[in-house]
Amino acid sequence: MTKPVQVIAVTGGKGGVGKSNVSVNLGIALCEMGQRVVVLDADLGLANIDVLLGISATYNISDVLAGECSLADILVDGPGGIRIVPASSGTQRMTNLSHMEHAGLISAFSELGDDIDVLIVDTAAGISEAVVSFLRASQEIMLVVNDEPTSITDTYALIKLMNRDYDTHRFRVLANMVRTEQDGKTLYDKLYRVTERFLDVALQYVGTIPLDDAVKKAVRRQKAVMELYPNAKASGAFRELAKKVDQWPLPSSPRGHLEFFVERLVQD
Repeated sequence: MTKPVQVIAVTGGKGGVGKSNVSVNLGIALCEMGQRVVVLDADLGLANIDVLLGISATYNISDVLAGECSLADILVDGPGGIRIVPASSGTQRMTNLSHMEHAGLISAFSELGDDIDVLIVDTAAGISEAVVSFLRASQEIMLVVNDEPTSITDTYALIKLMNRDYDTHRFRVLANMVRTEQDGKTLYDKLYRVTERFLDVALQYVGTIPLDDAVKKAVRRQKAVMELYPNAKASGAFRELAKKVDQWPLPSSPRGHLEFFVERLVQD
């Protein structure tokens, strides 16, 4: 029997909240725990993970869609044992994929099913059709918020859209780049209050990644903070987050529309 794959979308409504940093460093922390992790750069038209990590990719998702290679061919080794599915950069067409192309892209992941425990999907900013497709295909949606008014309003808009139009009820919330744990909880409470009042959703607070100069230094050097500064406060917080993620339930049945690993997620 093939083990179900944990598929986690890391999203947040707006740009600049640190989604890619969270995706990469959470992936490395899970690898430290023995998990086999693939990070998908799902910002299809503006690739950023390879830039963030200073990785040069020969092929990317657009080559898979063109039928020129398989998904396994484009995987790039990243820091700490993670593997990365690079996106294309500056390709307008990739931001406007058809339903069939999205379905083809997502079903292409089935070929990786035996060789992966966790897929982390680093979505684009905003609430485009592409972002929604990836969110609907994931079992877990982790919302990255930080202490800016637009972060809360944009995250609320994303929750509202997913709840109203696609009947999504469960969201995990991570406070990123905040000064204290209490500041993170305060941010979560703001979001919780407004969603509880207007929407039928369950939010779960999964922790805080502190504002840490080590992260900025790592970004400037195009490295992951977990790799460059493993003892930094932020690195410790990513390890704590990984422990929580490791306890999340695995899928017991496919969710339906555009499920990742269509054939492999759940096999009797």
